[in-house]
Amino acid sequence: MKLFLICAGALVAATLSLSAQQPPPASPAATAMTNLSGKTITIAYSSPRVKGRAGHIFTSDGLIKTAGGSQYPIWRAGANAATTLTTDADLLLGDLTVPKGTYTLFVDISDPDQWTLIVNKKTGEWGLAYDPSVDLGKVKMFMSKPPAMIEELKYSLDNNQLTLAWENHVASVPLSAH
Repeated sequence: MKLFLICAGALVAATLSLSAQQPPPASPAATAMTNLSGKTITIAYSSPRVKGRAGHIFTSDGLIKTAGGSQYPIWRAGANAATTLTTDADLLLGDLTVPKGTYTLFVDISDPDQWTLIVNKKTGEWGLAYDPSVDLGKVKMFMSKPPAMIEELKYSLDNNQLTLAWENHVASVPLSAH
């Protein structure tokens, strides 16, 4: 029994030591959620950081353009696995009708000052696997500049709009349940 307790203690100590050595993820998982008309709308994404690259994220030679396997100017609108929108209600995103279900979000950033949100019906893929043949639709986003640089990519679902903010860009589209 004593040997068992010593081995179990050593195993726990080794596990804690290994987990303490793991750096935090470069683009941690994040979620934006709201309730509209009694229905839940969720965006699940990974949130990259600017990390000293302000002014070099969305340029034609910037981070998004040079990211391995990127289909620039179509951006996965996050990092790692594909950004997903899940809705329990039929939605209206701008003028695009989105039936209840789960979708992948992409953003066309070919014009850094006028983005287009892309709602894609294919789900479950890695973030770079954009297939335009399964787009549900596209909607222009309203663009603005934040008062200060935004270090962490962030989605929000409030004030009846979907908003994506990162670096020196804020892009939003009206959101309503119907």
